[in-house]
Amino acid sequence: MELGNADPLRAGRRRVLITGAGGQLGHALQQVFAHDDVLALTRADWDVTQPPPSDTVSRGDFDLVLHTAAWTDVDGAEADPQGAAAVNIAGTAHAASLKVPLVTYSTDYVFDGRKRSPYVESDGPNPATAYGRTKLHGEAVAGPQAWVVRTSWLFGSTGRNFLRTMLRLGEEREEVAVVDDQRGCPTYVGHLAEATRTLVDGDLPHGLWHLAADGDCTWADFAEAIFEETGLPTRVRRISSAELERPALRPAYSVLRSGRANAPRLPHWRAGLRACLADLGR
Repeated sequence: MELGNADPLRAGRRRVLITGAGGQLGHALQQVFAHDDVLALTRADWDVTQPPPSDTVSRGDFDLVLHTAAWTDVDGAEADPQGAAAVNIAGTAHAASLKVPLVTYSTDYVFDGRKRSPYVESDGPNPATAYGRTKLHGEAVAGPQAWVVRTSWLFGSTGRNFLRTMLRLGEEREEVAVVDDQRGCPTYVGHLAEATRTLVDGDLPHGLWHLAADGDCTWADFAEAIFEETGLPTRVRRISSAELERPALRPAYSVLRSGRANAPRLPHWRAGLRACLADLGR
């Protein structure tokens, strides 16, 4: 799309680049920033493991970059840490190379989960997985003009996520087995996108921010809430993480809260669940 400001009706509108626009967060950001001049690039448009394509993206063309492109396959990163690093570290560096204000998204997996009270920005990270390590290193290369947003357990009405998986399984099965020894903050991408807009519109300081849904629960709690809200009779059988035998260790506790003044506060995860189900017509 054209990003020039020759049209006087566009005066004052930001020129915003979104990477990873095919993902659930990229989709939500396109909606929330729709009143700006948005260029939304999918992986087919820009594979962020490579420098910005000169035919689409050139230095200084934008006022803001929302960088959502990421390797999110936690178990796959254990088998291919270099592949994950190429996306999560080099990809972030390539987004930062545009030399404009940047929002990049990180994860609760930068923590080992041994704490039993909410993690705040001043807590020292200690990732236990290749995925977590690549995201932590990605934070480091984001640069001084970046808002680094750590969030957790994202779900939305598009893409692959826990809520959509549970809806599918709930239609197919009478019972699903879900882990009950991991506690976090299921965060609706629509609410995270709104919080992102608050962050940049409010001219809040660059640096590290924890933005996740209010409240916390286990994955089994979340599954039961999904079935309760949709009226599905599916039962949840609570199991341990060890029973799944996955390659990557998940944090047992990864509740995120912000210790920063004026941090945007997201609604409760249950409100996010209801909003997402409404988007899905459920």
